[in-house]
Amino acid sequence: MSAPQPPQPADIPTLLVKIFGKDRPGLTAGLFDTLAAYSVDVVDIEQVVTRGRMVLCALVTAPPAGLEGDLRATVHSWAESVRMQAEIISGLGDNRPRGLGRSHVTVLGHPLTSESTAAIAASITATGGNIDRIFRLAKYPVTAVEFAVSGTETEPLRTALAIEAAKLGVDVAVVAAGLHRRAQRLVVMDVDSTLIQDEVIELFAAHAGCEEKVAEVTAAAMRGELDFEQSLHARVALLAGLDASVVDKVRSEVRLTPGARTLIRTLKRLGYQVGVVSGGFTQVTDDLKERLGLDFAQANTLEIVDGKLTGKVTGEIVDRAGKARLLRRFAREAGVPLEQTVAIGDGANDLDMLNAAGLGVAFNAKPLVREAAHTAVNVPFLDTVLYLLGITREEVEAAETHTDSD
Repeated sequence: MSAPQPPQPADIPTLLVKIFGKDRPGLTAGLFDTLAAYSVDVVDIEQVVTRGRMVLCALVTAPPAGLEGDLRATVHSWAESVRMQAEIISGLGDNRPRGLGRSHVTVLGHPLTSESTAAIAASITATGGNIDRIFRLAKYPVTAVEFAVSGTETEPLRTALAIEAAKLGVDVAVVAAGLHRRAQRLVVMDVDSTLIQDEVIELFAAHAGCEEKVAEVTAAAMRGELDFEQSLHARVALLAGLDASVVDKVRSEVRLTPGARTLIRTLKRLGYQVGVVSGGFTQVTDDLKERLGLDFAQANTLEIVDGKLTGKVTGEIVDRAGKARLLRRFAREAGVPLEQTVAIGDGANDLDMLNAAGLGVAFNAKPLVREAAHTAVNVPFLDTVLYLLGITREEVEAAETHTDSD
């Protein structure tokens, strides 16, 4: 006769022990000290503290026969002694298995309203998904919460939530769950109107007295109405004869986007590599690379002869296709698989790069770009991208503290 098989987890009697009330030190240890007297094993634990109120759930194996009533009475007595409430529910086995298909849904609101939260949750349910856990990532400069979702595939969930987010005016990012999420070790971003608030060529144009003409061509190119390379040559030609000393003036005029330094410092502190690609000019991006400690930087180069801008660019043109090509090159040099890269941009010439990356983020982008990217951020703080990577505000602040103490 074969030896009897041990009971499967689903057949094991278990107790769900929940305590809730005002949080204070020692409650978790106190509950498990109480349970230890009954030789139960811990199957699962979940604890949440919100505005000083704690909910602690412990799923444990049932005690030896005849002791469950005593355990219940003892737990209730202990809870009363520490001014908490207790609830104990009998059942079998562990939590039910999570459905196939796992995703992280990050929602950014400024503010995050009850209406939008309800609509996002309903959309998740409508796709066949189940919300397994909700966790707040940040409360400022935006409210960011993350939903752990199972039971539906990432792509249809992303499509459904993108439509809902557009209606609600909130930002929603959907990424597949897995180890690769925290292994994304290369972030590459556009420069003009992404890393910085300005369009660099317009800063040069202001010194040449042709700002309006350049701005018109720039706007058309960013909307995807003009070929980028042709528009680049047309705009740069207007700068012919400008004194090279203007380069230093333009560098001093560049304004970083709010949150840019925080984004880069946090990523670097957490071990990420960071680069920029730009349809602008190396005369500015090289300076940004040095100032911000970037790992990679590539842009077009204004030709300067005898101390004057010639109205031409030299070398390989960094256009829409070139940005995607550079993302792949940076990834190879960094030793990072392409699916573990993040790209951030705002214009039509960023689309190939956004689509090539593992996660493409449209930052305060044109409608065409928002619709085509994996996700969009429409608040004016670049460091909110960190929340899409599952990085909490506490981790951001810790990175800032470490940086300040270096």
